[in-house]
Amino acid sequence: MPQHAERRRRPLRAGRALLAVPIGWIIAVFLVDIFAPPDIHLGPLLVAAPAITPSIGGPRAVGFVAALAVIAQTAVGVLRDPDELLSANHEAQIVALALVGVCLVVFCVLRERRARELEQVRYVSEAVQRVVLPPLPRRLGPLRAASLYLASEAEAQIGGDLYAAARTGSGTRLIIGDVRGKGVSAVSDAALLLGAFHAAARHRASLDELVAYLDESVSWGLPGSDGPGEAFITATVLDIPDRHDRVHMVSCGHPPPVVLRDGRPLTMDAASPAPPLGLGGLSRPRYHIDSFRFVPGDLLLLYTDGVTEARDASRAFYPLAERVTGWAEGDPDSFIDRFRDDLLHYVGGHLDDDAAMIAIGYATAPGT
Repeated sequence: MPQHAERRRRPLRAGRALLAVPIGWIIAVFLVDIFAPPDIHLGPLLVAAPAITPSIGGPRAVGFVAALAVIAQTAVGVLRDPDELLSANHEAQIVALALVGVCLVVFCVLRERRARELEQVRYVSEAVQRVVLPPLPRRLGPLRAASLYLASEAEAQIGGDLYAAARTGSGTRLIIGDVRGKGVSAVSDAALLLGAFHAAARHRASLDELVAYLDESVSWGLPGSDGPGEAFITATVLDIPDRHDRVHMVSCGHPPPVVLRDGRPLTMDAASPAPPLGLGGLSRPRYHIDSFRFVPGDLLLLYTDGVTEARDASRAFYPLAERVTGWAEGDPDSFIDRFRDDLLHYVGGHLDDDAAMIAIGYATAPGT
């Protein structure tokens, strides 16, 4: 884990330099206390040195500073009362300072143990994301693609939003979805649907057959589900043929795609959306296939409701169409980079729900 090790080394190097602050404080208090009038005692101020050290160092640094403070307090007592080794007052101050130092060292040990556990959680969640939800390939036949996943939970890199792409003999099939719930508990549900999509996307002849298969997989396959209706996933499934400029779509209760054309966002609402996947066993829907125009120069944007339901400080929703109007980024990667920065700036750096987005554009004209 070289990246994780490097992240740990950087604050350690900075912490060593900052140790000069508590050490300098101990020296300053020691010198002032030695030369102060006999009725003025500054020894209790030494406790500030070990108290601030946990913010800049680990258990060893805290133990070193605490020991130095105890030595300084002992030296002050001896030098101020040369006829008596230590007064009762100085002995009490030394014992109190030592106890504070021990407590701070124990605190730092527990804090570092917790930090290592959180680092391991981050590492494992990143590994899970690479396996369950890897970034989309940059090229999908004649298409260019870029993907973005932002998890709402601080220690999770993956949650309930999902996306995937599969090449067929005649085009590209895409899915984007959102599992009911969020966080790490939704990973297994997302993995189930993604596995079903990859298994069937190349073999189901029509888009409605593919969606029916996915609905059946979700209805009976989600952990803890005894049948249809126990869990559901909103999703949009698309088929983008290589040789003409129409996209075919089945929407299952998911936010509609947006086509950004000449800086103008066009929302592609479904004429007859189906229920979310997992509820089809109750309603037995007939899946209506919508289509819309998608040509070179356009960007196709697929997203989850974590994007459009993100809120700013005034609790106003993120206005996707309004925010992207006029954006000139024709490259999916450039668009995703700008979109990430804009969304996080809008919400103040923290999302309340997982958010995912896919940007698709043409690398070559259809049919070439």
